[in-house]
Amino acid sequence: MADIKNSSFTVLGAGRSGIAIAKLLKYNGAEVFLSDEHEREELKYFDEQIFIDGGIKYELGKHSDKVYESDVVIKSPGIAPENEVILKSKQLGKKIYSEIEAAYWFCKAPVIAITGTNGKTTTSVLTGEIFKNAGFDVKVCGNVGLAFSEVIPFLKEESIVVLEVSSYQLNDIKDFRPAVSVIMNITPDHIDWHGSFENYMNAKLNILKNQSETDITIINYDDDRLKKAVKDIKPEKAFFSIEKNLTESDVKRGSFIKDDKIIYFDKEKSIEEEIMLVKDINIRGKHNLYNSLAAIISARAFEIRNEVLRNTLISFPGVEHRIEFVKVLHGISFYNDSKATNIDSLIVALESFEKDLILIMGGREKGNDYTVIDKLISERVKVIIAIGETKDKISKHFEKIKKVISADSMEDAVIKAIESGKAGDTVLLSPACKSFDMFENFEHRGEEFKKAVNRLR
Repeated sequence: MADIKNSSFTVLGAGRSGIAIAKLLKYNGAEVFLSDEHEREELKYFDEQIFIDGGIKYELGKHSDKVYESDVVIKSPGIAPENEVILKSKQLGKKIYSEIEAAYWFCKAPVIAITGTNGKTTTSVLTGEIFKNAGFDVKVCGNVGLAFSEVIPFLKEESIVVLEVSSYQLNDIKDFRPAVSVIMNITPDHIDWHGSFENYMNAKLNILKNQSETDITIINYDDDRLKKAVKDIKPEKAFFSIEKNLTESDVKRGSFIKDDKIIYFDKEKSIEEEIMLVKDINIRGKHNLYNSLAAIISARAFEIRNEVLRNTLISFPGVEHRIEFVKVLHGISFYNDSKATNIDSLIVALESFEKDLILIMGGREKGNDYTVIDKLISERVKVIIAIGETKDKISKHFEKIKKVISADSMEDAVIKAIESGKAGDTVLLSPACKSFDMFENFEHRGEEFKKAVNRLR
């Protein structure tokens, strides 16, 4: 932990987390300077009056040499390791931390930290819902909703923090130590930011580096690469699987599927319990089975009753922009999966439906290998509506397999989708690409899709 009152801090980035950590540090007696290269009108969360009233110095529209005058740099998750400001700060011997590291210095409650290439948002929100229904004072934050720093002032020792953490945030931690860590899976993603898959995986595995034997890590048993990577770690390991009966393995604690039922077990306590039937889970898809199993283990680590688990899983509606049901129109169902920003997420979405899909996909990508989904597209998709920068690449690749229609906007895509369908079909927005060619972020893309669907008559 940094010496707060005797150190000076530069916060890079005036997004939600940057503003929150600047305020938190200042409140705790630190000297703080915030810098963002964007102009004020481009910053969604910046309120000048808060900085004036709080006595926090700042600059907008540039990163001046003043950023190097502080002892410690707290950086926005979006700033890459190779950014020139970060490289120069390292050359000058500055300590560089992420917002979750700095917020953790002030956290008095146990943290359940959840990461992974896919599934972390749904697992985080579901876990938070289970704890809320069990009567805990729970705060869900991090990469979903509020920044970690924003909830710190409201925590009590008996609170629980459910923290969704990305590889960007985990890349720059020192002391951050969750009581429970969850790694859903690791597949290639954000390689342009991290420089290599090895760097990306190591950033994810940072979630474990400060955990001890008294802590717990929850791991996807079906991810062989991940399972191998955690072989010799310190914290107690619990596993979840939808492919293997874990009671027949050397796993001591975990959850799995047996005879279409969810089972939780703890060999040391001689526990093996049926939680519920798989068919009674409200959220659909194989990926949501994984999400549910991971959340169950986190909850049982805090001795939450099975009745609460069942009732929550029966009623939980899922999260916005992740295979989110929108409406039925003329017998055609519409689903918003805008959060699918890579091929693996699209695979998850396609596997959640059997057939008769009209797929809206495309956006900004770097090196997507579409051959890995040829079989799924052939089996489950009727028509592809291609959008964004990659629509020509998508058309060229898939035109020999399926009919592909190009669209110039989200509204155009939705109109062409419904024109291509009939009662019983499903229109699925699952882009497999990032949104920045046409939209501010994946949330904006999903909102525009829902608006376009709701304008249909």
